[in-house]
Amino acid sequence: MEASEIHILSVGTALPGDPLDNAGLARHFGMDAIWEQWVDAFVGTRARHLSVDLSTRQLRSSLADLSTRAAARAMDAAGVGPGDIDVVVLGTATPDQLMPATVNVVADRLGIDGVPTYQLQSGCAGAFQALDVGRQMLRAGGLRTALVIGGELCSRHYDPGVDLAKLDSAELVNFVLFGDGAGAAVLSAEPASGTPVIRRVLNRLTGLNREPGQIVEWTGALDRDNADRAHIKEDYKAIEESVPAMSREIAAELLADLGWASTDVDYLLPPQLSGRMTQRIVEGLDMPVAEEITRVDTIANTGNAMPFFQLEQTLPQLVEGDRVLGISVESSKWLKAGFALEMA
Repeated sequence: MEASEIHILSVGTALPGDPLDNAGLARHFGMDAIWEQWVDAFVGTRARHLSVDLSTRQLRSSLADLSTRAAARAMDAAGVGPGDIDVVVLGTATPDQLMPATVNVVADRLGIDGVPTYQLQSGCAGAFQALDVGRQMLRAGGLRTALVIGGELCSRHYDPGVDLAKLDSAELVNFVLFGDGAGAAVLSAEPASGTPVIRRVLNRLTGLNREPGQIVEWTGALDRDNADRAHIKEDYKAIEESVPAMSREIAAELLADLGWASTDVDYLLPPQLSGRMTQRIVEGLDMPVAEEITRVDTIANTGNAMPFFQLEQTLPQLVEGDRVLGISVESSKWLKAGFALEMA
């Protein structure tokens, strides 16, 4: 029997280590006070959490470590155990390995077995894709509980010994914008009072004949001699121009589909590229009564983990009838993503 409504029972998150502020980042890379002030003023991201220890170049936590911690917290908050989970979905752009899939490592650590698992390879839209896959699996009937995870280990693409002053802007910006983290949510097909219902999820590729806004390389044995190739780079100017407009389009489509007005939205979870960019996006969305839920200024852009950090802050505040709009734009090949929730 098909389930009509899917509820979010709980959310859990995890960050690696202590926050690294802009002053600490500047000291490590030998940048001056002017560079630090530029980051504060024009990027607006004050700190980030990194899995890589920049001083020792050692990886302190893997994506599987962070995802397991976040998922365990979500499961504890929902009051469910490994045997209650019917499907696991992970969205990430930075898996620990190509095989085994990180989602299966996480499931194993949690004691989950004998269920379908899915790992979706995507940037900022991956968490929304994972949410949609989990939701659709439950709606199809036969399954009751889904564990949905999103996370990134962006710092794996850093070179802790690089001279930042010699990098072009397409590479330099990544040392400032991104952090590591993971988040998870438990979804239920059964009625649960006092929990939000997922009303809509939007996922759409819109990058036909457009150059990628971001490229992240995967390095194999044949690439080891090509040390000069950038592992991660982005066209920040194209992102600045496109993301605010695409965000408005996502919001307009979700609102029109649901018959909601912009004044009906109580909480807005905007794309979280940087502090300054988020501010621009929110101003353009023009949702006068919505409370903006922002985390990027203190934990940086954590990619597919970010929507879970935003939800973790939002869920305890919700009362009956509250409406939530979440928006994300993936610049790799220009994907639109979004969701709408309503408190039951």
